[in-house]
Amino acid sequence: MSKLEAIEKKVSGLSAKELAEFRHWFAEFDAAAWDRQIEQDVKAGKLDALADEALRDHAAGKSTEF
Repeated sequence: MSKLEAIEKKVSGLSAKELAEFRHWFAEFDAAAWDRQIEQDVKAGKLDALADEALRDHAAGKSTEF
């Protein structure tokens, strides 16, 4: 049995309360992982082209305030 299959088996055996707690924990875990990835991408310059394009579009009046 793979690690993923073992996790799936454990999760499917949780009570409704435990599943709700797991969902909450996983949402926070996943958000933190996403934040770390974005930070790494920013430091590596992977988003520079997108930021430059957005700034050019804004300077050209192609953006709207919300």
